[in-house]
Amino acid sequence: TFVLNITLMQKIINSLVFISLSLAVVAQGDQLKVATVGFYNLENLFDTVDDTLINDEEFLPEGSNHWTEDKYQEKLGNMAYVISQIGIDMVGAGLSVLGVSEIENRKVLEDLVKQPIIASRKYQIVHYDSPDKRGIDVGLLYNPAHFIVDTSYTLNAEMYYSDGNRVYTRDVLVVEGEFDGEQMTFLVNHWPSRRGGEVESAPRRITMAKLNRWIVDSLQAIDPSAKIVIMGDLNDDPTSISIKNGLRAPGKKKDAKKHGLYNPMYDFYRRGEGSNAYRDNWSLFDQIIISEGLLNDEKGYHFLKANVFNKRFLIQKTGQYKDYPFRTFSGNTYQGGYSDHFPTYVYLAKKI
Repeated sequence: TFVLNITLMQKIINSLVFISLSLAVVAQGDQLKVATVGFYNLENLFDTVDDTLINDEEFLPEGSNHWTEDKYQEKLGNMAYVISQIGIDMVGAGLSVLGVSEIENRKVLEDLVKQPIIASRKYQIVHYDSPDKRGIDVGLLYNPAHFIVDTSYTLNAEMYYSDGNRVYTRDVLVVEGEFDGEQMTFLVNHWPSRRGGEVESAPRRITMAKLNRWIVDSLQAIDPSAKIVIMGDLNDDPTSISIKNGLRAPGKKKDAKKHGLYNPMYDFYRRGEGSNAYRDNWSLFDQIIISEGLLNDEKGYHFLKANVFNKRFLIQKTGQYKDYPFRTFSGNTYQGGYSDHFPTYVYLAKKI
């Protein structure tokens, strides 16, 4: 059973135009307007204030992580620096839209977008509290000069453990709006973890995959050429059953017409590239999947290419996690790093 939870409708009416996007010239001589869309698991971005409604005890000054205001501010600065760098090789204005996960509340996002290195982008926030017991949520940051939100809401799936207890996991955040005048929908996810084992936990991720598929089917029933971007920490790889059979997102463009989706992260995974590592094995849990409507649009925005943002400064140089993403904590020991996940991103382009 899919449970609809529409808690807020946003309508931003203004005269902003889509500005500051870089121009790229491709080999054929076409001139393109290019925009960047990304996703980043911020690895436990908690504030230092005790929230009695969630399990945030680890991230308090007296908690096991000794999470102080100084550490929190350093974490915010680190996250903002990464966000400031994603996509700027091609698009000087940086990210137009960024989905995020592992955030405690709206306040941490408000603190994040105020960081000096990204403050000039004036990122706006879409966020809802999720039923996750740890209190971590997903959210969306967007540059209002590039994207105007029409509607946002959350969806979740009713799931139960084998002992009959309810599974409380993160909602799917759905945000619809105008991306440089074109209707586009973003789905931000953080699927259930592999706690208890990959096989034992797989049905929960398959359920969330089917929920995303239901959303896609609903949108494509209205408009077969709907432009949809699914993003998130899926806790599964592009070849996992949840992606292949639940979401039905193939890794080849030629199959997109049949299934309505295309997963550009598949080729990265096939080449051994990942966004997170565990026990010396790389996974690509952080994925961005696009609808068929973003593949062949001669007049509007279409998919150009995907990337894993794995710059050297994001890689651990020494110690137990050498060559892994440079994380904030090793156990309860503060490392002062960034996240245990690399961001992923895609370039969308249109002819001008």
